[in-house]
Amino acid sequence: MAGAQFVVGHPAPPLRPFVDRYLGYREPAPHPLIRTEVAGAFVVLVLGWGAPLDVVDPRAAERAAYGVDSFVAGPFDAYCTTSTVGVGAGVQLLLAPLAARRILGVPLSELANRAVAVSQLGDPWLDRLRGRLAEERDWPARFTLLDAALHARLAATGPVDRRLDRAWARLAGSGGRLGVATLADELGWSRRHLAARFGQEVGLTPKTAGRLLRFQRAYAMLARGPLAGPTAVRAGAADAGWAARAAHLGYYDQSHLIRDFRRFAGATPAALGGAGSHSSNTG
Repeated sequence: MAGAQFVVGHPAPPLRPFVDRYLGYREPAPHPLIRTEVAGAFVVLVLGWGAPLDVVDPRAAERAAYGVDSFVAGPFDAYCTTSTVGVGAGVQLLLAPLAARRILGVPLSELANRAVAVSQLGDPWLDRLRGRLAEERDWPARFTLLDAALHARLAATGPVDRRLDRAWARLAGSGGRLGVATLADELGWSRRHLAARFGQEVGLTPKTAGRLLRFQRAYAMLARGPLAGPTAVRAGAADAGWAARAAHLGYYDQSHLIRDFRRFAGATPAALGGAGSHSSNTG
């Protein structure tokens, strides 16, 4: 059986504010393969044509998707797991939430903390796109097809509310550190109105989105490689490197950062930094 293949594609420049990257994959799993997928303020879209998988939120099995090759997930405010066996193939996209709102055509409050088969979204265009992707001859051709399809979809759907676009840009630009009161004042909204509008369209409260954005920065820092200088070798060990990073990222202290890692990734930074840790969502 051929080995695993992973190919990263970069969306066309006009799409990059909306789509982080394309990840094409063909991965054999002769035995059950189970992964922990970290939480995030993004939306995961998988368009696949290989072995099906299960996407499960350990907190609530009814929010899971079972036996799917193509699905949309999130945003999630806790980690979930995926499991599969066989040869998986497809493309994974990480979408900014308000871009996902336009691409999918539904408020993200309907998808928060849920995994939903693409075939159940109502509009069949993504299911048709999945079939066309499977028929393409190679990854560059698939990525070109995705560029065209997403550009057309976004061109046909305007922003839900430009003030929400501004709110997301400010929150993401601050790495989740911008306070909700400050954000509401900048928009000329009450905190209650901001929470209601943001929650409806983004699927998260501004406070939770800020926590996830902050965590994503910390997780990406971990994924880039070993920390400079001494690193912790056991969960809960004192680590000046992570303590400094916690302060830089806007956490109260290192314990605060570790609590978020346990909730959003299911493990401490020290455990995730060890050999064998993996998530396909690198933040």
